[in-house]
Amino acid sequence: MQPTGIHEFLSQGWLLTLWLFLTGTCLAVLIADLRRNNSHLPSLMKFVWVLTVANSGPLGLAVYFYAGRKEIPRDTLARRSFRSVAHCYSGCGIGEILGIVIAVGMLALGNTWASVVTFCLAYLFGFALTLGPMLQEGAPFGQAVKDTAISETASIVVMEATAIGIGLWLGGRAHMNEPLFWTALYVSLSAGLIAAYPVNVALIHWGIKSGMGSPKDAA
Repeated sequence: MQPTGIHEFLSQGWLLTLWLFLTGTCLAVLIADLRRNNSHLPSLMKFVWVLTVANSGPLGLAVYFYAGRKEIPRDTLARRSFRSVAHCYSGCGIGEILGIVIAVGMLALGNTWASVVTFCLAYLFGFALTLGPMLQEGAPFGQAVKDTAISETASIVVMEATAIGIGLWLGGRAHMNEPLFWTALYVSLSAGLIAAYPVNVALIHWGIKSGMGSPKDAA
């Protein structure tokens, strides 16, 4: 595949530097707001928001301000869905980045096997981030596994299929020491978040997922 304009644009070192600066700034804003205005949020949701912003920078921060603070004017299906997809996204993001580092950086696997490893780890971490709290609340293991599989599989599959597909399209031939590798990763992560959002809207609307509780209720 010949490089296109978007490949050339994403290959610029200054763009990666700018993105990292914006992401760092957004993380600082998020942490300050969590400490000053939303310290009441459960530790897990704070962790979710930190990972969401770390992976998606300004987009992640916008999702937090729209759906994750007690200051939201009223809770809606749209806001519940954003909290739900952020929860899924944080776990999948850990697995995806870890999978890429292991598959590409450590094992030097080709794109096909790297995609398989990345998908499996993303699914595992996304699954675990929902399963763990259910087990802590006392749910039987078998029932918790079943409920997690039903509620999370569609969201994870859409998220990872999108993220991995776009990541391969944009940075499939890039090496880890090239800016394109990392800019393609960040673009693909955010694309996965966006793609999985309507899936979460549908799952919550149909009662398959309960959605995350309102931050106003935790205050």
